[in-house]
Amino acid sequence: MLWRRVDTPGHEACRLEQRAVGWRLAGTSIYRHDDGSASIAYSVLCDTNWQTVSGRIRGVVGQRRIDYFVARHGAVWTLNDVPMPGLEHLHDLDLSFTPATIMQQLRRVTIANDEAIQLPVAWLDVDAGTLTELPQIYVRRGEATFWYRAPTVGYEGLLELAQNGFIRSYPNLWEAEQVS
Repeated sequence: MLWRRVDTPGHEACRLEQRAVGWRLAGTSIYRHDDGSASIAYSVLCDTNWQTVSGRIRGVVGQRRIDYFVARHGAVWTLNDVPMPGLEHLHDLDLSFTPATIMQQLRRVTIANDEAIQLPVAWLDVDAGTLTELPQIYVRRGEATFWYRAPTVGYEGLLELAQNGFIRSYPNLWEAEQVS
């Protein structure tokens, strides 16, 4: 998948690979950040049920190097090997800088038309260097559309999916340039 960033100059390329023990989502996001240029490579591993196993995030944001390793050991989430209490009920890792990590949530859970469902995630904020819970609400509006709200970060919009399951349109943030 190839996306163009809408709110600032930038692009992202991502691919999904099926593995014997689940799935691997890998990509690179390059965009203008308030601190300068950002270039972030990531990989997220999911089990066969689309639950996150781990994530590796490396790159630069302005002059700052970032290097995060997120893992789920049973119900315990860790960030760079430090346990993060209070996240035990979460199944998905969401990376703050990419539309790619919404895919696993929507593949893991079936949502009926007009049904609202809460799908909180372990949210890695690369700017703050934190792993916290991000409340999210999805309401299916059609076969490939979901009204999405993340109230604690003040975002809402109508997400549109491509046939391959990736986000095609993430209003005011990302638009697909190529759907494969």
